Amino acid sequence: MSTVERHRLIAEAVREAGSATVTELTELTGASEMTVRRDLDHLASQGVLERFRGGARTLLLRGEEPPFALRVHEALGAKRRIAAEVASLITDGETVLLDSGTTCLEVARLLHGRQVTVMPLSLQAIHVLGDAPEPTSLLVPGGRPRAGEGALTGPLTLASLSALRFDTAVLGCCGLTAGDGMTAYDLDEAAVKRAVITSARRIIAAADGSKLGRTTHAYVGPSTLVDTLVTDTTASTDETTALESDGTTVKIV
Repeated sequence: MSTVERHRLIAEAVREAGSATVTELTELTGASEMTVRRDLDHLASQGVLERFRGGARTLLLRGEEPPFALRVHEALGAKRRIAAEVASLITDGETVLLDSGTTCLEVARLLHGRQVTVMPLSLQAIHVLGDAPEPTSLLVPGGRPRAGEGALTGPLTLASLSALRFDTAVLGCCGLTAGDGMTAYDLDEAAVKRAVITSARRIIAAADGSKLGRTTHAYVGPSTLVDTLVTDTTASTDETTALESDGTTVKIV
């Protein structure tokens, strides 16, 4: 088991149970107690969990979004396949609005060096595209980064979006269902996503299968606003069928 896989397994176990001891996590992972203690110290430094003597407890309340530092390693293969498909749907010369989130970060890596104009809505994607050579053109919005996330929100971000129009927006989804539409964990983030939709001619939603059938508490808009959904083979067939029936083109990779 790799270090990344062990970190993911430990984080999931602590999140689901609320807390776990070093002994329990040692039995779960097959690693030594010393290794598990180092893992817990690392995860605590990333804001994934809280250490206590002999174990760790979750920092997440029910319905809260897991930290970026943990999500960036989850379903990475699926996210990279989704990103590759999204990038293939973007043609040279387009203006592209790139939402925050881990899947959109993978899209940013693939747009590096492409003949496109891109405005990313996260510090991580701005960093990825910051040294992109011509013909890539980078636009940097204003805004306040969410702690631990890097996602840009607030009135300066909304003002940047209202001043511009884009050919394509690549939208990350915290939750997407045909019935409840698109949802986010954070009200400020939901406001940015609504502004993203208003600012672009075409909306491509990039979401791994775990996001379909999930509803979080901050409403963004109906699923019919999504022109194309790119997801992976773990997505619920019932959900993808319902989304297609409502007019969204679904691509499964």
